[in-house]
Amino acid sequence: MRDIFEIIRARHSSRVPFDPRRRIPDLDRRLILEAARWAPTAHNMQNFEIFVIDDEAILAAIAAIRVPPSDIFLRENYDQLSFSEEELRRRKTGLLATLFPAAWRTPHPKPGDALAVQHSLGGTVQPCPMLLIVVTDTRKRAPASEGDVLGIMSLGCVMQNLWLVAEALGVSMQILSALSGPQADEGLRRILDLPAHLKVAFACRLGYPVAAPETHPRVRREVADFAHHNRYGNREHPTTGLFLLPA
Repeated sequence: MRDIFEIIRARHSSRVPFDPRRRIPDLDRRLILEAARWAPTAHNMQNFEIFVIDDEAILAAIAAIRVPPSDIFLRENYDQLSFSEEELRRRKTGLLATLFPAAWRTPHPKPGDALAVQHSLGGTVQPCPMLLIVVTDTRKRAPASEGDVLGIMSLGCVMQNLWLVAEALGVSMQILSALSGPQADEGLRRILDLPAHLKVAFACRLGYPVAAPETHPRVRREVADFAHHNRYGNREHPTTGLFLLPA
C-alpha cells in the first residue's frame, strides 16, 4: 500500500474521458465500496446508499437527461476562477478558468448563449465504465445538528474514503455535482426507481483515462495561512514551524 500522504497529495479530479471498455475489476470495486462502508458518520447513522451503475444503457440514459443552466452555479463559480496560472498561484485557492468550457467563464449567460438553453448531462458524465451515485436517506438526521451539518459532513467522509481508496488502486475519479441538482432529480428518479425518501447527494465517475490528462498547477494554502495556535492570529512560521504572535 502506498504511503497515505502520497495518496492524499496525488488525489485529484480527473476530467478527461475514461475508456468505457476497460472495466474496473470486481475486487477493486468491492474495495472501493468497502471503504465507503467504514466511513465515519454522525451517530453511526450511515445515512447513505450507493448505486453502482455500469450498464451501458443506463449510463446512456443518465447522460441524456437534459437540464437547464444554473445561474447561481455560474455566478458563484466565476468568483472562484483564476484566468491565468500566475493569478492561481497568487490566490492559492480556486480553479483555473480553462478547466471549464468557455461558456462557463461568465457569471451571467445571455439569451442565445450555448449555456442559456437546456443541455444534456453527457458533457458532465463523459465516457466511463462506472458511475457511483451516492444518495442520502432524508429520514435520518444527526440529532441537534442545525441544517443537518453533521449529516452533510458524514457524506463528505464517504466521498473522501471512496476517493482515497480509488486513488490507491490506480482508479481515476471525478465528483459530479450536476447530478445532485433539482434539474436532474426527476430523470434520475425515473431511471433509478428512487423512492421519495432518498435524495442524490453526489455522483462520481470512475475509470482509466484514455490519454494522459493535461497538467495544471495544483495550489494549496500554506499551513501558516490557516492554522492558529491557541488564539486567532498566532501563526505557524512556514519554515521553522514555530508559532508567531500577531504583530
